[in-house]
Amino acid sequence: MSKRVALVTGSNKGIGFAIVRALCKNFDGDVLLTARNPELGTKAVSDLEKENLHPKFHQLDIDDHNSVVRIRDFLKENYGGLDILVNNAGIAYKQASTAPFSEQADVTTKTNFFNTLNACQVLFPLLRPHARVVNVSSMVSQWALSKCSDEYKARFTDPNITMDELTSIIKKFVDLAQDNKHQQAGFADTSYGMSKVGVTVMSMIQQRELDKKGSQDIVVNACCPGYVATDMSSHKGTLTIDQGAETPVYCALLPPNIDSPRGCFIKEKKVSEWKA
Repeated sequence: MSKRVALVTGSNKGIGFAIVRALCKNFDGDVLLTARNPELGTKAVSDLEKENLHPKFHQLDIDDHNSVVRIRDFLKENYGGLDILVNNAGIAYKQASTAPFSEQADVTTKTNFFNTLNACQVLFPLLRPHARVVNVSSMVSQWALSKCSDEYKARFTDPNITMDELTSIIKKFVDLAQDNKHQQAGFADTSYGMSKVGVTVMSMIQQRELDKKGSQDIVVNACCPGYVATDMSSHKGTLTIDQGAETPVYCALLPPNIDSPRGCFIKEKKVSEWKA
């Protein structure tokens, strides 16, 4: 049998780094630490080596389709499949950013939603029976949902929404944001929040699609790590990165053949309702 393998995107620092650390301790297989910058990635690996943990490094930039294809081919060749995929890579503009909202909406949704979805589409064919997929979302997705119009609330919580519908809605948000018309059209005034609404709903759709295909116990969940002190939060968060890793790692290590949680939004290791 091929060696088991876990892949964590955007994991040279912050929550991703802590997820790799925890998986190295608790997952029976290889753990791939990935980063856009090979120098930063190899430094992160050597930091964990000092703790007697042994992740492997592979370059990955989810904003570069060819980079995603390269890691897929590497996994196929060296492992013949994939057992855990943690989609942690993401970006957020600082509150003090002077970048126009039009740019923030475009850039944030591109990485956090569209290119995360693309990475899934490239890597999902490698998922073995009993694989676990964790899409790192945010509590801000729930807040953003609450700020949307009733029409969009209903669409984002529709159990039958398709991936095509979801991508066209997120694209519409970005298009309207170019002229600052997104709020009057019924979207929340947060590019990060809207990108994470996309991630949460995407996860629910992915589970449904996998079940429909008859996949053998492949489980996808979105999760909120909590308010963690990282570069992304300007270190204002109240949790350490290891505390922030707890819920994503819980989702990554869910036991075989579970009925729940599947296709859910998880906070503090519990299912959190996704409703308007």
